[in-house]
Amino acid sequence: MSATASLAGRVLLVFAAGSLGPTAVATAQSAGTFTPTGNMTTPRSQHSATLLPDGRVLIAGGGSGNTSIFASTEIYDPDAGIFRAGASMSVARRMHTATLLPDDRVLIVGGYGSGGALASAEIFDPVTGTFSQTGSLISARGFHTAILLSTGKVLIIGGYGTNAYPDVAPAELYDPASGTFANAGAYVGRGGCDFCAPSVLLSDGSVLFPGQYPAQLYDPAHDAFSTAGLMINDLSTAALLTNGKVLFAGGEPIGRVADAELYDPATRTFVATGSMASRRVWHSLTLLPNGMVLAAGGETDSCTDRSCFFAGSVATAELYDPVAGAFVATGSMTAARETHTATVLKNGTVLLAGGVSYGGIGKFNGSLASAEIFSPDVLVPGPVLGAVSADGQGQGAIFHAGTRQLATADDPAVVGDSVDIYCTGLAPGGVIPPQVAIGGRMAAVLAVGTVPFAPGVDQVRVRIPAGITPGPSVRVRLTYLDRPSNEVTIGVR
Repeated sequence: MSATASLAGRVLLVFAAGSLGPTAVATAQSAGTFTPTGNMTTPRSQHSATLLPDGRVLIAGGGSGNTSIFASTEIYDPDAGIFRAGASMSVARRMHTATLLPDDRVLIVGGYGSGGALASAEIFDPVTGTFSQTGSLISARGFHTAILLSTGKVLIIGGYGTNAYPDVAPAELYDPASGTFANAGAYVGRGGCDFCAPSVLLSDGSVLFPGQYPAQLYDPAHDAFSTAGLMINDLSTAALLTNGKVLFAGGEPIGRVADAELYDPATRTFVATGSMASRRVWHSLTLLPNGMVLAAGGETDSCTDRSCFFAGSVATAELYDPVAGAFVATGSMTAARETHTATVLKNGTVLLAGGVSYGGIGKFNGSLASAEIFSPDVLVPGPVLGAVSADGQGQGAIFHAGTRQLATADDPAVVGDSVDIYCTGLAPGGVIPPQVAIGGRMAAVLAVGTVPFAPGVDQVRVRIPAGITPGPSVRVRLTYLDRPSNEVTIGVR
């Protein structure tokens, strides 16, 4: 037996023994708890929060009250449970976007500064902890969405710029290779919506854009938009479910509402689902690794038989069960907050940070520095790439497609080749594919399936992308439902 075949056999035995850690089991939960964690260094709201590959969270920008806007950042360390001050961005901004790129850097785009909507963009490098400027948007904007596409480009979609509501800013594409923005295809809808829900990347790689009438789909392959059905109501938050549908819940079409609806990509239709227990807007809606969705905080109305009035921010939370099509109770946050961030961490808990708090009409309590952790009843760890070494580093469990030959420095893959990557942490029965980065470039995902001889282990077949720098130890990372895996290596020539 060759050395390579022998090594492959040992790797397969590692998978069979289940040494990659617990597998993701979609187990419904009925409860969960919130506990305080360390405070941020600065009270802030309308900031961004990005989970970095090493498990830390980058908190960037935002503001305090209606006038202060920050260029400052901080980093949350989940192991220590504390925030530490980070480098400052080149521009103070709020209501911007932050997107993890395939090469582990973070793209910061647009937002609002002291002079209005911003066109500037910059890059955060987690290795150096510094920011550097990149190309500027063609159309300044804030309150938009940024989505990493399977092509490796970033779609900048919606938001409002020089022209306020209802004139939606046109879509653009950012190319990380050139550091430039270019116009994307034109929308096919009209007008815009107030308190729009964010756009969502669907399982087939298209993007659902609910920010115009009717809702639209963006097709990256053809750089074109098409109509996608009409929402029942103008709801303001969205979460992709593991079954491929999109949950919308809460908003302020006319007064704050508890309504919820689902978008079905198969039929391109919106249908009503169970409502929340509380009316909410400016809350967070977060897909949990077990398939449930956490709705937390926001502001609400208090209603009588005749009218409703603003009742301030809330600490309450609830969970959407996609199997039952209903929301169920869970614990309350330690603080009433809205316009906060909610970030799923690598261990399956959720970091909720900052925001503002209102006590009711005319009672503004200011921005918050507090943060807390939501712990579901069942913790589902993030994705893990298999490796030859037990520490999960170095040569990955990545095989030439359809073989038991590892793609190593001695037997490398070639650009354009297909390889099989073995991993854990994908939701059983889920239809959302992972995103795979090889050498800092997006790899086309060709197929995803289970491994019969190793329960809980998945096989992801991808194509080695063009444009990477070949070598004996090219970096590989997988991201699933916004959680990046460990990093392993592959040989490429």
